[in-house]
Amino acid sequence: MSAMGKRIKDLRKLRGLTQQELADASGVSLSVLRRLEQGQQESARMETWRRFATALRVPTMRLVGDDAEGHEAEESPERWDDVKRALNSPPVSQEEFDDPPTVEGVTAALDAMYPLVVKDGYQELSVFLPALLRDADALGSEGRDVRVQLLQRVGWLMIHTRQFAAAEDALSRCLDEVSDRIQAAVTVDYMCWLLMREGQLSKARELATQWADDLEPVRMTRATPAELSMWGVMLLRLSASAVRDNRRGEAEDAMKYARAASEALGREWRFPQEISNSTFGPLTVLLKAGENAGIIGQPQSVLRVGDRVEKLRKSKSLRFRERMTSSDWNRHVLDVADAHTRMGDYGLAIQKLAGINDRSPEWLPNQRFARDIMGRVIEGRRTLTQEMRDLATAVHLPL
Repeated sequence: MSAMGKRIKDLRKLRGLTQQELADASGVSLSVLRRLEQGQQESARMETWRRFATALRVPTMRLVGDDAEGHEAEESPERWDDVKRALNSPPVSQEEFDDPPTVEGVTAALDAMYPLVVKDGYQELSVFLPALLRDADALGSEGRDVRVQLLQRVGWLMIHTRQFAAAEDALSRCLDEVSDRIQAAVTVDYMCWLLMREGQLSKARELATQWADDLEPVRMTRATPAELSMWGVMLLRLSASAVRDNRRGEAEDAMKYARAASEALGREWRFPQEISNSTFGPLTVLLKAGENAGIIGQPQSVLRVGDRVEKLRKSKSLRFRERMTSSDWNRHVLDVADAHTRMGDYGLAIQKLAGINDRSPEWLPNQRFARDIMGRVIEGRRTLTQEMRDLATAVHLPL
């Protein structure tokens, strides 16, 4: 029996619950619970542990401990081998280049990389990045600022593609070099996200709490858009980690303050591309509120958020898609697809998933959430259409 299986069994008995009673209270199948307790299944999604934790009235991490669900992607890991080697190779001296790199040249290459990051162009990025990392390292101390920007983007990309060890390498190197407070906060935000995807919710929550406290403006009326936005982003990260750790009160408080930050900002604000890929404002807070609603099992609330977002998207007063990265938008659509699935509207769920696959075929296979949604659709349908089979193949779900 795994450590997690033993914890859930011990807590179930402490609460005086049978396996059937815990399965009913959590909404997790009895067969999954039995396999976990008997050691026939070693791990489960963080959402499964959160449901058990809710039924047992304990934080999620009381069950999970140090055993994370976040393992590396199986999708083409060799694609990133050259990037990983470049991250960990000693710098090459300028003398070894026939045409030595310059700060201006590396900065221009980094700017050219930005559209690929926003559009999830993984194949092109995997070819583009190794040489750019070597060039940035060769710049020495004068290339420090551009190197920090590059390492942030590499860390962000490695988290997206579930290359967690490489992400930690990039972000740790970045923290060693960064000197600007806002840039340091962006790096920490990515580090919190990495910890969450690895299932280390307590560490993510503690780190986000520390930095949210440090970043809180003394006077909101005098704070710059970057300062307000970074504070709000960290509060959203705190809320996300808390809600997944079954600490709803803490999550709601953090969301309330994030909403206040967005109202003080008064608009959806995109960080300059040399600082971050992120946005912050009322729209971002709305999307994250919908995501939290999905985590705690409120599909109708998710769909209400989805309706509000659709109205904003169609509004001529807001350049909606220009304010969001592809991954931010796709994550919201996954939340909506999941809500449709939980409401039994499988056709609408498939429509949402198909839209993501058309827009971002390299992004979708890296999302375990998409695989879980597709799995529930297949369980709920007696017959499968060709479109369903194609989507199952796209998310690597065996039929």
